[in-house]
Amino acid sequence: MNPTITGFKQSPDRGQGLARDMRVRWALEEVGQPYDVRLVTFPEMKQPAHRSRHPFGQIPTYEEGELVLFESGGIVLHIAETHAGLLPEDANARARAITWMFAALSTVEQSIVELQFVMFTERDKSWYEERLAMVHDRIRAQLGQLSERLGDADWLDGAFSAGDLMMASVLLRVRGAGLLDEYPNLAAYVARAEARPAYQRAFADQLAVFEASLAG
Repeated sequence: MNPTITGFKQSPDRGQGLARDMRVRWALEEVGQPYDVRLVTFPEMKQPAHRSRHPFGQIPTYEEGELVLFESGGIVLHIAETHAGLLPEDANARARAITWMFAALSTVEQSIVELQFVMFTERDKSWYEERLAMVHDRIRAQLGQLSERLGDADWLDGAFSAGDLMMASVLLRVRGAGLLDEYPNLAAYVARAEARPAYQRAFADQLAVFEASLAG
């Protein structure tokens, strides 16, 4: 039986591949695991049936037999630990890859999410420009440190891993603000991730859902 994940029936990212189910789709494609998708509307996400899977009424979720998971990082880690291809066999390299997953979600993504919040909810406030500049500076500081660490390497720690999958997914969320282009090696890093066949398949599937929602 294939695992079942949930995704937006009408994604707010309008088909850009930024919704967090994309990370799970990508991971499953990387390891060659077929999966099914349950699409949910925003009202359905808050209903008891979905909240029994995700207590905070969000997406994605993951169901496999009696196992039910929520949070994209936890789901991707489970996929990586139960399938070959996303975590190194060497114990130390494996631990470092998992550390990069946490760094992407706990360190880098927080300021990016704050930026999106500011842009969508505070644009009409008198302090908007000052607040925006402060958040931009925090993101630049983190991107600069990440850029220095990556250097001219293709991936964060040797071969592509779940750490790169999560980091590239997070960095994609800031590209629209133009900040990623200030760090050419990071922009190239994300482009390499997007060029992976598994990413392309996952993106096409998520985009098809959005296009179907437009069609009615």
